[in-house]
Amino acid sequence: MTDELAKSFEPAAIEARWAPLWERSGVYAPTLDGSRPSFSIQLPPPNVTGTLHMGHAFNQTIMDALTRYHRMSGHNTLWVPGTDHAGIATQIVVERQLEQQQTSRHALGRPAFLERVWAWKEQSGSTITQQMRRIGASVDWSREYFTMDAPRSAIVTDTFVQLYEQGLIYRGKRLVNWDPVLKSAVSDLEVESEEADGQMVYICYPFSDGPLPGADGQPMRGMTIATTRPETMLADGALAVHPEDERYRHLVGRYVDLPLCDRRIPIIADDFVDRDFGSGAVKITGAHDFNDYACAQRHDLPLITIFTLDAKINENGPAAYQGLDRYAARKAVLRDLEAQGFLLEVKPHKLMLPVCARTGQVVEPMLTDQWFVAVSKAGPDGRSIAQKAIDAVASGEVRFVPENWVSTYDQWMKNIQDWCISRQLWWGHQIPAWYAEDGRVFVARDEAAARAQADAAGCTGPLTRDPDVLDTWYSSALVPFSTLGWPASTKEMDLFLPSSVLVTGYEIIFFWVARMIMMTTHFTGRVPFRTVYIHGMVRDGEGKKMSKSEGNVIDPVDLIQGVDLETLVRKSTVGLRKPETAPKVAARVKKEFPDGMPAYGADALRFTMASYASLGRNINFDTKRCEGYRNFCNKLWNATRFVLMHCEGQDCGLKEHTKAECAPGGAFHGYMRFSAADRWISNELQRGAEAVARGYAEFRLDNVANALYQFVWDEYCDWYLEIAKVQLQSGDAAVQRATRRTLIRTLESVLRLLHPLTPFITAELWERVAVVAGRRAAGDAGSIATAPYPQAQPGRIDPAADAWMARLKAVVGATRTLRGEMNLSPAARVPLVAHGDPAFLAEASAVLTTLAKAAELRIAPDEAAFADATRTTPVADAGGLRLALQVEVDLEAERQRLSKEIGRLEAEIAKARGKLSNESFVARAPAAVVAQEQQRVADFGAARDRLRAQIERLQAA
Repeated sequence: MTDELAKSFEPAAIEARWAPLWERSGVYAPTLDGSRPSFSIQLPPPNVTGTLHMGHAFNQTIMDALTRYHRMSGHNTLWVPGTDHAGIATQIVVERQLEQQQTSRHALGRPAFLERVWAWKEQSGSTITQQMRRIGASVDWSREYFTMDAPRSAIVTDTFVQLYEQGLIYRGKRLVNWDPVLKSAVSDLEVESEEADGQMVYICYPFSDGPLPGADGQPMRGMTIATTRPETMLADGALAVHPEDERYRHLVGRYVDLPLCDRRIPIIADDFVDRDFGSGAVKITGAHDFNDYACAQRHDLPLITIFTLDAKINENGPAAYQGLDRYAARKAVLRDLEAQGFLLEVKPHKLMLPVCARTGQVVEPMLTDQWFVAVSKAGPDGRSIAQKAIDAVASGEVRFVPENWVSTYDQWMKNIQDWCISRQLWWGHQIPAWYAEDGRVFVARDEAAARAQADAAGCTGPLTRDPDVLDTWYSSALVPFSTLGWPASTKEMDLFLPSSVLVTGYEIIFFWVARMIMMTTHFTGRVPFRTVYIHGMVRDGEGKKMSKSEGNVIDPVDLIQGVDLETLVRKSTVGLRKPETAPKVAARVKKEFPDGMPAYGADALRFTMASYASLGRNINFDTKRCEGYRNFCNKLWNATRFVLMHCEGQDCGLKEHTKAECAPGGAFHGYMRFSAADRWISNELQRGAEAVARGYAEFRLDNVANALYQFVWDEYCDWYLEIAKVQLQSGDAAVQRATRRTLIRTLESVLRLLHPLTPFITAELWERVAVVAGRRAAGDAGSIATAPYPQAQPGRIDPAADAWMARLKAVVGATRTLRGEMNLSPAARVPLVAHGDPAFLAEASAVLTTLAKAAELRIAPDEAAFADATRTTPVADAGGLRLALQVEVDLEAERQRLSKEIGRLEAEIAKARGKLSNESFVARAPAAVVAQEQQRVADFGAARDRLRAQIERLQAA
């Protein structure tokens, strides 16, 4: 039967078979058994127009491993998939398509434009979910949602109306991030800071009453103000100084004339001013700066807006500048300031510009009419939405892993501002508010209900719906309960709310995590999840953020299936921030992947991601890791071929017998005889299962991956399989049966342990292995995806077997060291001479001879016989034994070789001692470096002494 298992691991064919098979079989659907523990997880809904990137591959590997682990552990297990309509991102994509067709959304009109967006969503929106299938995500696809589908839309509208009726949603004029090209408010998450070359402009604001004395008694013409945005001075409401600044304290309450404007403004004191920045005095432009807005509110200053929504100077600016674009206005203001003698100095200055990540436009703080959630206002139960979310974490109902993120969460929540939830877009959940001609607003679930409200209020004219849509984060904040049947009382709500864990990045703790906690606690009285696992960011090998503009993005699907060099270069050089860097990027790609990207397979990629999943740390991704874990998959495949070759169709001692049958005198007494090595690998399996369970409990998938890698590669393959080969060649049938049983049962457990991390290869191999291991009947439809996860049984550990194996390893290791010291080739087979514990040596003889690559094992009966046999060869002490390899040696040549090596070691000792005798080195070097040098002296000294003893034996020979 072994010819049925391919000679080599080919991931593409295996992945193509198993992914659709699992989905059709329904194994991802949750059981709804109230007597079982439950595990559930929400997928952070990716943008409908997005594609899988390395961050997705990382957190989806973590989520899927947790999901598969709990499913196999017998829990009611639900992983809910979905996609986000991504208002701004999706609208921009379609608008750019229209630009290429020389038209616009405004030319189409709202209904026709929305038809185009829906068509685009249907065409490309499932790309990322198809890629999720490629990576093996075990989500319940039958429950897939879209944040603008009918059930979610109804809940969005219902919650908006409820919050409005509770007085927790209102419309007001507030400062927001404004994209002047998109002509919409944008969230902080959509604003990125980019360094740019700018100018620091120093302007004199003359005192309205003429020159005034400064702190030193000398007359001052006015206040010197430094700014990088001189055009905004047209909207200044005051100048501010720190209340404790001795230079300006006497000027607080006086006035200055605002250059270029026919206005005067006061000098105020506020402790937000940095006395050490610039002149220590700042201008307060409340309608165009967030810090200034807060200051203006504190001092009741006027909020003067001087920009139109497309960032041109409006009617509030001087006539000379009206209609100018903001940057053209800047040049004109600088020109006129200089002409009128108010421009003191202009210096080059590096500044950070707030840029909309979607459009690339510099964002303006803009005072506009928007809808807000009053997060700090007391609700019907007397607590605010924000306070409920703060309490949920403070009480421990929601915990963060790592715990240090709690302080970040608390800092954000305790300084929270009302949430701007409106966007001036067409794609999204349109706000359920209708306006009468006199400006009265009616918030309702549909237009008929709004009409009824208007009629009841005596308003008979037409109603016009608010054209704005809701912030994408509003609908995604509802998914913990909007995906489980709320507001109905469902079995899913009972079992899966709160969900068990949320896996996400730190950058959206406030934007998504906090808002889910706020909305879920407010509407359901429950927290949305028990644990928030915060993982780091996936960066490139040099630690830089992966970005198409930098040309360092790696497509995880390319890692899975491979890609040719030409395609790889093209993908890396599309979308560069600086197109002129394309040759450099292409050269780097060609150097790193001269033959293109190899196909590593989904399992190798997943194992790589799991190995990186250490709490909270950013990841410098290296494809060499993928290569290493692809080799691991090959190792597992080849090990399985070996096991099946020796176990399929053979007596593996799997039949269960009664105690009487196995007792002395019974028919099956002595039917199997387990060696110390058999018992040892069973010990290692128990310890491995224990380490894996601990890793999952602590969200340390790196520890899970490392424990399994070490067990499979180092212990099972490198040690036990080699020992099993010897035992299978034994003439003792009882030993052979026990060996086969140990081989197949251990391998079957290993496949189940590995399955959450490497689902495809383990599913392929388990089908065969489980049948041979007696865990599954041939032809049975059972799947490894629902097979029981191995549980550690520490009580089965046999300390005597551990001790025996530790001794064997020590002896083999010492023998291999001897071979190295004697420069023996791997093919050379020479006798191994040993003295001590004849019982151990007799039991281990066959295994020791094979693993030590010895021609035979010669057991010396006493010390004299050992010394006589080993006078001319190096001797090692290990495991309570004396060991030597019996070879013919050219005594003179060996003495010269040893003397030369002793000389080298003494030079190294002298070098290290020289450092340690240098008081400056010892005083300044880190303690670890000093300790390292001390250890070098000790190690080199011990090696030198061994070689001296060897020379003495040679001289005595």
